[in-house]
Amino acid sequence: MPAVRAGNRAPQKQKPHKENTKSLKRKRDQEDIQKLQNAVDENARNALLKNRANKTLQDPKSDDTTKFSTLPLSKPTASGLEASHFQNLTDVQARAIPLGLKGRDILGAAKTGSGKTLAFLVPVLEKLYRAQWTEYDGLGALIISPTRELAVQIFEVLRKIGRYHTFSAGLVIGGKSLREEAERLGRMNILVCTPGRMLQHLDQTAGFDVDNLQILVLDEADRIMDMGFQSAVDALVEHLPKSRQTMLFSATQSKKVSDLARLSLKDPEYVAVHEAAAAATPTTLTQHYLVTPLAEKMETLYGFIKANLKSKMIVFLSSGKQVRFVYESFRHLQPGIPLLHLHGRQKQVARLEITSRFAAAKYSCLFATDVVARGVDFPAVDWVVQMDCPEDTDTYIHRVGRTARYERNGKAVLFLDPSEEEGMVKRLEQRKVPIQKVNVREKKKQSVKNQIQDMCFKNPDLKYLGQKAFISYTRSVHLQKDKEIFDLKKLDLDAYAASLGLPGAPQIRFQKGEDVKKLKNAPRAGLSSDSESELEEEKKKRKKGEVRTKYDRMFERTNQDVLTSHYNKLIGDEGQAANNDDSDDQDFLSVKRVLEGDDLNEAEWSNGLAPGKKIITGLGGEEPFVVDSKRREKMLKSKKKMLKFKGKGDKVVFDDEGIAHHPYRIKGEEDFIRDGSAEAQRQKFVESEAVKVKEADISDKQLAKERRREKKEKRKAREAMENDEAMDSMPRLSGVNDDEDPLALMASLPIAGEGERGDSEASEEKRPKKKAKKWFQDDSEDEREKIKNRKGKGKIIEVGEAPDTLEDYEALAAGLLED
Repeated sequence: MPAVRAGNRAPQKQKPHKENTKSLKRKRDQEDIQKLQNAVDENARNALLKNRANKTLQDPKSDDTTKFSTLPLSKPTASGLEASHFQNLTDVQARAIPLGLKGRDILGAAKTGSGKTLAFLVPVLEKLYRAQWTEYDGLGALIISPTRELAVQIFEVLRKIGRYHTFSAGLVIGGKSLREEAERLGRMNILVCTPGRMLQHLDQTAGFDVDNLQILVLDEADRIMDMGFQSAVDALVEHLPKSRQTMLFSATQSKKVSDLARLSLKDPEYVAVHEAAAAATPTTLTQHYLVTPLAEKMETLYGFIKANLKSKMIVFLSSGKQVRFVYESFRHLQPGIPLLHLHGRQKQVARLEITSRFAAAKYSCLFATDVVARGVDFPAVDWVVQMDCPEDTDTYIHRVGRTARYERNGKAVLFLDPSEEEGMVKRLEQRKVPIQKVNVREKKKQSVKNQIQDMCFKNPDLKYLGQKAFISYTRSVHLQKDKEIFDLKKLDLDAYAASLGLPGAPQIRFQKGEDVKKLKNAPRAGLSSDSESELEEEKKKRKKGEVRTKYDRMFERTNQDVLTSHYNKLIGDEGQAANNDDSDDQDFLSVKRVLEGDDLNEAEWSNGLAPGKKIITGLGGEEPFVVDSKRREKMLKSKKKMLKFKGKGDKVVFDDEGIAHHPYRIKGEEDFIRDGSAEAQRQKFVESEAVKVKEADISDKQLAKERRREKKEKRKAREAMENDEAMDSMPRLSGVNDDEDPLALMASLPIAGEGERGDSEASEEKRPKKKAKKWFQDDSEDEREKIKNRKGKGKIIEVGEAPDTLEDYEALAAGLLED
């Protein structure tokens, strides 16, 4: 018992000690936070003065403010930065972090690869730490990214530097169940998301509260506020509280009043550390461009990859369909380097796997769209190749920013069509982008056109991808606003289609005006533009004795609708008959329409026509046919096209004299008046038609009467024939000694009570009765009517079909006995 009491008294003595310890700890924490806040205010004041004066920082090697350790940061943040090996501050970090720690709104612009991610992640962690934020306080920070890849990268950096904090962080980018994400949103303090998915949660997830939001960050703000995300961002900002801190960062930031008003920034600080720099891109980046026709870009790219197999490169294209086609084509060609492709239509799991594989690879080639053009940090990228011209200089700067990051070396090359060179180089010079022109070595070029055509011929799926890639590229060029650079009419689309392995350029539906008219009026012998002249040039350039395969012949066909080799022989070329008159086989196979007589009456010439033109008359139409071009001359061989020049046919009837005339003739006005008034003529016409109807009725009745009489005579003849056959089959009476029929004898005796009947009645009784119809015989209608009208003559049984079973015979016998 004493031990129990002693055990009970011990906790009572320690309880005040624990309470004192907790209170002292809270007091120390408050003091540390206050000291930290004072240091932040002092540091922010100095940074604000430097930013307002537009002065750059001193030499990083001699200034102590270029170290993370000199910033007024909390112990968890400083430990996380040190554990993640972040020591030196970049320019944008040194100027933006102090202002962000102070709570000022920031509009930041810096070169690609300058460390903008840490410039906003450190203020986010510090703001929530100084506010002593817990999981019960709800969402405190929201970071919005335009692409999923960039959002994943930001989240990974946040996990590294915030590993010693107690905040909960989440990644909301789509690709997963909305319900699973909604269950975890309520417990998150920091969210990294994409605009569309976040707006979907704000509209559909019940209980998702953002009223306590402290800080909003938009990375790559100019891209987020493009026309594809502007409406989503506007709707998203409406859900957020007004009293918040907002920070915007991008490599190509624009200082627009409309953007600031839309996002409700309050007296923001514009941080542009590289605004006065000599170049908009990193100084360690070597940039080149080469001029190559659109039709040769595939071969130039293949030769470039073969020459840099020990490199890590990203190849940017303008659409996802082009990415798929180039990737599949080069995968079959096997250039000797691992190939990857990335575009926005892929599943989220596949996109994450491809980005991780490319980041971990030492040598690889990634074909991608602009989904990885902004902010994504792939380590040790050697080359950035832009196969398609970017839509503007901002897109160019972001693309080349995937290499030469954090003061490392990098190289970039841009492929330009001759029609794009002047305009694009001019735009780059205006944005302070140093770029030099290089020439392609002829030895490095490798022709893969025939191989791609062979693959498209054998693989219909690859050919389908090529058609989609062609259409998507032409559509992207057509939709560009800068027509000084992008002009669809200056591009050789037929040659580009051939480089993709297509037998002809697919029809482009979005073209209007002259393009559609030209396509519609193109001759059947060649649907693609200028195909005849191109074929003639190719025939001239072709070497003597060169072996042509069946694939070469297939891709040289002028008519893509009819894929038969003998079709051109059937229709023939212009003047072919004149050149091949001595060939009997050619005359035998050539199916041509022969125009004779008036069809080729060329004697009537028009005085106003130019030399070489002619008029053909006598075709039957109201207007003559004018031949003023080769296309009009080809129309003479087509019956279908010449129908409208033949005139409309007339229906005629021939009278008794054999003269043809129209079945309906319209009287003249004088003849109509001479015949009387309209009412009198109508009455006369009605009477004459009535007489014709009566005559036709009489003739119809007479014909029906004759048919009934003929039917009656046939029936009587059939009945007489049946009676004769019945009499022949009956036994006849002979002498006394012969076998006598007792029934015949009884039938000859007189019946009692019938002696007074006359001889006429007796003679009628002696007559044999008509034999009943058999089951296979059919009565006519008249006979059936007579049978129905009979009364007292006995019962007649009609049998529909011959009795087959025993039950049928029993039913027939029962009917006879009832008589």
